[in-house]
Amino acid sequence: MGSLKSPGLSLLLLSFLLYIADSYPNIDLSNMGCEECTLRKNNLFSRERPVYQCMGCCFSRAYPTPLRAMKTMNIPKNITSEATCCVARHTGISVRNHTDCHCSTCYFHKI
Repeated sequence: MGSLKSPGLSLLLLSFLLYIADSYPNIDLSNMGCEECTLRKNNLFSRERPVYQCMGCCFSRAYPTPLRAMKTMNIPKNITSEATCCVARHTGISVRNHTDCHCSTCYFHKI
């Protein structure tokens, strides 16, 4: 009788855990907290007038550095990475107010 309690309790516990796992919502957590690249109000700089800027996430990836490229490096690195940033779309003419954002090459300006 005592030997039947342990497997029965284990089976009950296992079925309970499977029930909880099955009832948990199926959510894609890969980009949780990272919205699409769009034009949004910047609350930090919006004091007298609203200031909008392109904000959001774009892709980044890392891959093994090709052997041919590694031979040309001063300091060889096994991993090469590339990323895009959320930037305003340029049309070739002077634009004061950006209305369209997209993922493109990241440009970092040093001051």
